[in-house]
Amino acid sequence: MLARNRFLLLVVVGGAALAIISLSLQFLNLIPTTPIVEERPFQAIDGGLGVAVGKSRKRVFPVPHTQEPNPISEAYGYCNTPNRTEQAWEGHSPADYKLLSVQVMIRHGDRYPLYSIPKTKRPAIDCSLSISRRPSHPLLNSFINHMGQGGRGHWESPLVSVPRLPSHSVCEMGELTQTGVVQHLRNGQLLHQAYKRHNLLPADWSPRQLWVETTGKSRTLQSGLAFLYGFHPDFDWRKLTVRHQWSTLFCGSACDCPARNRYLEEEQKRQYRLRVADTELERTYADMARTLGLLTRQLRAANPIDSLLCHLCHGLSFPCVPMGDSGAGGCLTMAQFAVIRRQQLDDEVDRRRVGLYRKYAILAMYPYLNRTAAKMERVAKSSEAGRQPRAGSEEVFTLSSAHDVTMAPLLSALGLEEARFPRFAARVVFELWKSPPATQGQLKKRAGKVDKSKTKDGELFIRVLYNGEDVTFHTTFCRSHDRHAGQPLCPLKNFLSFVRKDMFSVVNATSYQGACYRRPG
Repeated sequence: MLARNRFLLLVVVGGAALAIISLSLQFLNLIPTTPIVEERPFQAIDGGLGVAVGKSRKRVFPVPHTQEPNPISEAYGYCNTPNRTEQAWEGHSPADYKLLSVQVMIRHGDRYPLYSIPKTKRPAIDCSLSISRRPSHPLLNSFINHMGQGGRGHWESPLVSVPRLPSHSVCEMGELTQTGVVQHLRNGQLLHQAYKRHNLLPADWSPRQLWVETTGKSRTLQSGLAFLYGFHPDFDWRKLTVRHQWSTLFCGSACDCPARNRYLEEEQKRQYRLRVADTELERTYADMARTLGLLTRQLRAANPIDSLLCHLCHGLSFPCVPMGDSGAGGCLTMAQFAVIRRQQLDDEVDRRRVGLYRKYAILAMYPYLNRTAAKMERVAKSSEAGRQPRAGSEEVFTLSSAHDVTMAPLLSALGLEEARFPRFAARVVFELWKSPPATQGQLKKRAGKVDKSKTKDGELFIRVLYNGEDVTFHTTFCRSHDRHAGQPLCPLKNFLSFVRKDMFSVVNATSYQGACYRRPG
């Protein structure tokens, strides 16, 4: 009897231990194992297309899995609510490497919906700024005051007439919210901390060293200003020129590309076919329309996911309508929202499988990537040994404030197909690094020979980071590079070769012009 009781005690204790271990493992999956909390991808809400899918593991890249992702938790990741401490890998390098330049693309922060659901009340959100309302930030009050001095800056047309701060007590469609401002104050402050020891933008910076560009939407302009203020508080407005990009692709004077438009049209057809074949999605839209007393096509045209995401991100109940004589009435539900989100995640998988979006992305983002490469080359040339550097002669920091329809194709063009779809206030960072000068004697010794020492200029390297994670070795141009070789970074020449020629192999061409104007067939 005593032995039997001991056996039962061991079973109970062992079972409890296993339960504790199991619970601990579950929490390990929730605690970030890398500096940035991961975000889930899904279709662009600003009218664009996304690029990736995977498991929620607090990483920029998904971990292979067999379970379906949870659409609701993934949507919360997209909100990017600024309620946690965040770290970043920007500014990290081997000892004695010199940071030459940084180019950043950001997606605007949290915004009010672009669409409204017929017969429902619009989300009750205040888009004016107040330090007494959450979320807030220590820099918010000084940021508001500093923006009042913006008349001293230089603004390319039509940015002169775009407000520098969100200000409506009842948000206008697409307006940046206080959450969006705080997201980018935090982003800018993160990079300020990451780069301050590198003296990237010195206190006496010249106007040429800082390049800021944005589309003409108030949400991108205001997001860019919030980021810049977090990065360089109380900057001198008189030195700042804010440049306008008329295209969301940031393609400047190289936007004409017929083949790019054809790939996008084919991709949209693929997306439509997948959507109409989803019977659960169609039933869900019909149920939602019946609740609201609408035709199904009216509801679908209103893009309800945009408004529902806003409700979710701001902790608001989903829209309701009163019961009517026709039997319509009730509230939209989280289950209906989850079906739409699930279909969006399915679409990401199919999009990657078919590959049309990647072809579109290559041609869409070549102009931006080519400008990025050209800026790096200019900075690298000015840093060559023996050259007399001109103070403030090159752009060392570039900020491009954009949309999801800009950043999603950028990620795809770089080969980051597994990257999380751009959340609110997402960021992509390109860093240019230079290794310490090496001597010919050191180089010969590495090769098994000995020679008299002659100084050789340092080598050039690139890092690419997405939401603070170093994704360089996931890119197409550096995926096969041996990072454990003599240098642990990716050679800049890999990136230059990719942009100037290699990237066009996806569309069976060798140049941008050749790819854009080749006849289909």
